[in-house]
Parts: sequence; C-alpha cells; structure tokens
Amino acid sequence: MRITGYRTLTTVQEWGRPVGDANGVFADGVVPVPIVLVDTDEGITGFGLGPHVEIERIFAAIEGEDPRAVTTLYDRMLRHTFKAGHAGPVFGTIGALDTALWDIKAQAAGEPLWRLLGGRDRRVPAYASGLDIGLTDDELAATYQVYARHGLRAAKLKGGLDVERDRERLSLVRDVLAGVGRGPRPGLMLDVNEVWSRKQAVRYVCELERALDLIWIEEPVRRWDAEGLAAVGRGVRASVATGENLTGLEQYRPLLAAGAVDIVQMAAVWGVTHFLRVSALAHAHDLPVSPIGNSPVGLLHAATSVPNHLTSELQDLHAPVGVTIDLHVEDGAFVLGDTPGLGVRVDEEVIRTTVRRPDPQTVDGPNVRPERAGHRLLAALDGTTVTRRPPIDPPVAARNEVSPSVCH
Repeated sequence: MRITGYRTLTTVQEWGRPVGDANGVFADGVVPVPIVLVDTDEGITGFGLGPHVEIERIFAAIEGEDPRAVTTLYDRMLRHTFKAGHAGPVFGTIGALDTALWDIKAQAAGEPLWRLLGGRDRRVPAYASGLDIGLTDDELAATYQVYARHGLRAAKLKGGLDVERDRERLSLVRDVLAGVGRGPRPGLMLDVNEVWSRKQAVRYVCELERALDLIWIEEPVRRWDAEGLAAVGRGVRASVATGENLTGLEQYRPLLAAGAVDIVQMAAVWGVTHFLRVSALAHAHDLPVSPIGNSPVGLLHAATSVPNHLTSELQDLHAPVGVTIDLHVEDGAFVLGDTPGLGVRVDEEVIRTTVRRPDPQTVDGPNVRPERAGHRLLAALDGTTVTRRPPIDPPVAARNEVSPSVCH
C-alpha cells in the first residue's frame, strides 16, 4: 500500500448560539473545522482533523510511503520542518496527516482504531464543555440540561473576567447537573484561556474556592510559564490543567520538571502519535491526561489504550456539517463503534455545496488575545469596568512569587 495524494476541506461546526471564552466570542456560533483526507493506491482514504498550513512541504515526507508505518512517518514529517520549526498550526498539519495515517492503518486491518491500539473498553469518560461565556443564565441552564440528560456529571465553564459572575454561573451549572439523574456529586472546572497574571490567578481562584470545590483551573497563566503555573498550583486547592496549546514533547518537559501541571492536556488537532507520546511522558510522572477539542475522535480512540486517561472534553453533541462519526454519548461517556478505522465518513459534496461560511475573524474573537490580557487592574466586561472583588494586582505583581498560604 502506498500514499498517493491528499485533499483538504473546511467544514463548520454550527452551534446555533454564541461560543467563545474570555478572549472573545464567535457571535454567530459558526466555527471553521479544517479536514485533511489522505488517499492510497488501494482505495483506502484516511481522515484527519487539523490545519493545512505548509501541507505541500510536509506531505512530501510521506508521499509514496506505506501509510502503515505511522510513527516512523510522523518523525519524518517533524524532520521536514526542522529549520522553520514545527510549532503552532504547522504542528496541527502534521497531526492531521498523522491521524489520517492511523485511520488508514486501522481500516486496512479491518478493526476500529481503539482495538488496533490495544484498547479493551470502548467507553471514554467525558465532561461537558459548552464554550459558554456568552450565554445568559437561562441559556446556560438549558445547555447543561442537555449534557446532563446524556449522563454528564462534570462540566467546564469558560470564565475569568468577573469572579462573582463566575461563582453564580458555576453554582447554576452544578445545580443543573445535580438535578438531572443520579450519580456522584457534580464536578466543576473553570477555563480562563491564559488571561490572568500569576497573582490574579491565585486571588481569583481562592475567592471562588470560598464557595465552590473546583476540580481544576485551566490555563490560568501563559502556557509556557512553568514557574507561574507552579506558583498558581501552590496557591490554590484546585488542580492546574494545561497543555492544549503545547506542541512537541520539548514544550511539556519544563512544565513537568517544575511541577507546574496536575492535569496534562493535549489538543485533538495535534494527532494520535503526539497524544500517545505525551501520555507516556505524563505517566512517567504519575500524572493523568485529558484531551480537549471538538470532534476529538482520534484521541478518543487513543485514550482507550493509555493507563492514565482521566476524562475527555465533550463540546457539541453534533458532528461538524457533512461529517458522520460512529460514536454516541451515553451515561457520561463517549461510546466508540466497531467501524474499521476512526469510524468517520465525510460527505465532500455536502461540505462543498451547503456549508455556511463563518463570518470573518475580528479582533474581538476568541482566537485573538486581548491587548491588556494579564495586565489589567480590573476585569472588563462589555466595555465597562468591573469593581467586584477580588481586587487585582498591578502588572508588576505578576512577577512576584505567590505564597502557598494565600487561600488560608
């Protein structure tokens, strides 16, 4: 079997409501989803989720090769980006191609990828994540009622701009999850997408922890700030989760060495091989792993085969337009099917002819970091100054050490 070519598509996730985080919101709820399809001379096509940046140069590393040599081809793709580097969306392109190769390998073997990778249980524990910072209370409750009806008992909210508002929203979702069905006490997480300084993070989380028990605080400071993440971890009760924006093992090692992360995360678009390698690295440090992202199907299959998987992010309950996936959600878990490969089918004609294109990105969208993120004296909402507690330290305080007894 040989790799003969590739095709790229971009479909969308249609949320039907605003989605976003502390950095901004997609008001129309239409989010682009890039796809890579890899073809072979035996008629098997593999599906990958991720960017198309530098794809011609990267594809040259695998063209004409046997796609079943996946991990070797992954390293070949990394070597083809040696001079410019493999970070950012280039790493996403490698991940998309890598996932497509795993899909081909499993299809050729006639097995679902989870079984090929050595998984025993097709169920992957999940938590709800509604990208919900733009919702009213009624919308928030309605959104998490749907998750709760699928058995979800843990939820991650977006926040970080207003401590009293976040406390109210977290409490509301906790009550929604507790009120639907039976099971363990609902778990809560907060994701602030790197908008705080170190002392902002500790003071904000400590204030929330006066009333709430958080499982983790996600990306409280910049993704590469090992010292800052460790300081936050010492200053709060919640675990610190991060890693979705890290690319390559070399970016994880300083965080693990500094004791800066409690929950090791990986993004769905970075690929299966990356997930497996980071999981092994985390396991060597006795740390759990948790994949994030919408349609994380490749990592869900891989999660069944690693001993330290904790839980995976469940965003929209519907697949992107033109995509069908052999899985469903019940009793708080993704349940993977028996279709060989990833179980993904793509209707290219539907995508080409019916997909609604998202609005052009603006400077106030979630993919653009606000100018004053991490350097504000007070949080800002809707252009107004918020005077609610806790008070936020000046930017210079972000460089100071955080006392481990701040929350006492």
